[in-house]
Amino acid sequence: MSVQDIQTLRKETGAGIVAVKKALDEAGGDIEKARSELRKQGMNVATKKGDRDANDGKIISYLHPGDKIGVLLVLNCETDFVAQTQEFQQLGRDIAMHIAAMSPQFVARTDVPADVTSAEGSVYRAQMEQESKPADVIEKIIEGKMEKFYQSVALLEQAFIKDTDKTIQQCIEEVILKLGEKITVGEFTRYEI
Repeated sequence: MSVQDIQTLRKETGAGIVAVKKALDEAGGDIEKARSELRKQGMNVATKKGDRDANDGKIISYLHPGDKIGVLLVLNCETDFVAQTQEFQQLGRDIAMHIAAMSPQFVARTDVPADVTSAEGSVYRAQMEQESKPADVIEKIIEGKMEKFYQSVALLEQAFIKDTDKTIQQCIEEVILKLGEKITVGEFTRYEI
């Protein structure tokens, strides 16, 4: 465990020195394992902050080069102080750019209307009924197809275009860890000519 490793992890995660040292100790000095552990802790922090109200924030706009695609995004946080930080605003720009590129239809899977989910499931079921596979295998395939469907239409479940190893939700959780406040995507609108 070197001072450089500690500084690198602190900068990446926003975690305190004690937390970084503990993660590195538990990972046996393996920076990747420590990074993963700190990321998990960040998710725990995000979960704990989930009960708080995020009544402040910013409306962020993004205009894609060529001026044919634009996005308006409401990104919420708890205080105006956090809304003014560079990290919060960069997160908003990154999410807005992602929306422009990937065109999600909903913020979260829970926002997908039941009739849309049902119709999608029916299409997959009809496709699978033509296969001569056992019913339990068909159900697993349909579950997998529904997961991919949610990942394609729900913003929070999509792989971030700048780093496909992370979802948008994980990007938000990393900023929550750094800033110490609840952050949520309120809503968004994507325009295209």
